[in-house]
Amino acid sequence: QVQLVESGGGLVQAGDSLRLSCAASGRTFSGYAMGWFRQAPGKEREFVAGISWNSGYKYYADSVKGRFAISRDNAKNTVYLQMNFLKPEDTAVYYCARQTQGTLPVRDPREYDYWGQGTSVTVSS
Repeated sequence: QVQLVESGGGLVQAGDSLRLSCAASGRTFSGYAMGWFRQAPGKEREFVAGISWNSGYKYYADSVKGRFAISRDNAKNTVYLQMNFLKPEDTAVYYCARQTQGTLPVRDPREYDYWGQGTSVTVSS
């Protein structure tokens, strides 16, 4: 069993930055790709960013490329999402998740087996 706990969300203004954290406990997550997803009200959950187990490969949605950066510290069992130049359309609940198998991250949320409870990000204009 893996427990994932996100933190770092909040209410910010457009152009501000936030750093989300996802702390893992239980079974190891260091050998697995990890992903960040988000879900805005009335919309489906969408992929934001993913990172391979050794940080060698990072993958971003086009909507956040150049503004967001994913990273991980396997010694601390933590994955991060640095979000810069935030826009109102980034408003959503952000979730981290552990990919079920495979070393490279994928976009499909069905490929992830453990999820955190989410942290809310609201960006005002």
